[in-house]
Amino acid sequence: MASVDNKGDEEEPFVVGAASVDNSETLRNHTKDVHILSSAFLLIFLAYGAAQNLETTLNTKDDMGTISLGILYVSFTFFSLIASMVVRFMGSKNAVLLGTSGYWLFIAANLKPTWYTMVPASLYLGFAASIIWVGQGTYLTSTARSQARDYHLHEGTVIGKFNGEFWGMFASNQFVGNLISLAILRNGAGGTTSGTTLLLTVFLCSMTLGTILMCFLSKRVDRGEEGPKDSSFGLCSSLISLLKSVITPLLDVRMLLIIPLIAYSGLQQAFVWAEFTKEIVSPALGVSGVGGSMAVYGAFDAICSITAGRLTSGMTSITWIVSAGLSLQAVVFLWILKYSSTSGVLGILYPLLMAAMLGIGDGVINTQLSALIGILFKHDTEGAFAQLKVWQSASIAVVFFLNPYISLQAMVAIMLAALVLAAGGFLVLTIQIEKAFSSPS
Repeated sequence: MASVDNKGDEEEPFVVGAASVDNSETLRNHTKDVHILSSAFLLIFLAYGAAQNLETTLNTKDDMGTISLGILYVSFTFFSLIASMVVRFMGSKNAVLLGTSGYWLFIAANLKPTWYTMVPASLYLGFAASIIWVGQGTYLTSTARSQARDYHLHEGTVIGKFNGEFWGMFASNQFVGNLISLAILRNGAGGTTSGTTLLLTVFLCSMTLGTILMCFLSKRVDRGEEGPKDSSFGLCSSLISLLKSVITPLLDVRMLLIIPLIAYSGLQQAFVWAEFTKEIVSPALGVSGVGGSMAVYGAFDAICSITAGRLTSGMTSITWIVSAGLSLQAVVFLWILKYSSTSGVLGILYPLLMAAMLGIGDGVINTQLSALIGILFKHDTEGAFAQLKVWQSASIAVVFFLNPYISLQAMVAIMLAALVLAAGGFLVLTIQIEKAFSSPS
């Protein structure tokens, strides 16, 4: 067995000591990059996430906050179509670095929120978000594959573990960022110009630190990034490459079956940001209470992301974990349909309990979706993660544009229908994969 693993290398006894040194250095390098990437995203998105939660309550004039977010996610959807080509051309590290600029400009625009600042910032953030997320998915998956290849580990387990760490750290941005906004807006005369300016300035400093931290990432060349480098053939070659990156994943039945779950993941996130905070939390806890409830949401999101990542070992574990997350969120939506505000302790407790349950579901879905795509689409990682962001951002945009025009009950009904469709597609995918593995080769 040893001779098979080492490809018959006759010199193994002689180099084993050197190999162990090289492997320990490689191990530190892989895990270091996961730690850096996760910490940098935490610093950037604790600022953006908290600002986004407050966007619809702070910029209420002419629904500027809601419409700006809608424009952002329409732009995000469009640019996600070309993001895989951009990431291949730039490399995943450079893509995530450039992507941070859009988030910085969006927060800066909120210091002087007018249509002339918010709309351009939202449009550019759509581009920046598309490349930072496709770059993140590609970089993290490449890192996990390198770790599995160097140490002969089970690839699915390593991808799950790395995604668990990343999404656990990422989800904690809701906890940290919203605690900061709660403290500043409450003690700094919440809602006043001075309190908001102080909060946004703190957020800009956090984003700057996150961007600096990203500069220390190791440069990686994934196999998927090496392909399109022959872009010297001109515009025609670039257009063909673009069409392939958009269309090819859609010809894969597995991707078609995952798309409903991807779309639902965006819908449930936007529901929390736009509907839940405005219709459930604000009436019960006030505007300053939005930060507290979203901190609870983020804390449970982070804990379950890490836990789900460590439990991920393959398709069977992913199936059970996703099913549990979807079931929990279905309970929340059914509860909201019959929910009415109450006074006293229960009036405070119920929104916080809903936030915790929604956070658990979000942590499970995000972690498992990224692991699933990394496992199933090895030969076109950038294209697969681009599809993830196309459908996710499109569904988020739908919620923000529908938000001013439909009732909470109608939105919850849409969420339940999307959840059932997502669960059905995922179940069919699971059955097909199980059949593929059980059939004789």
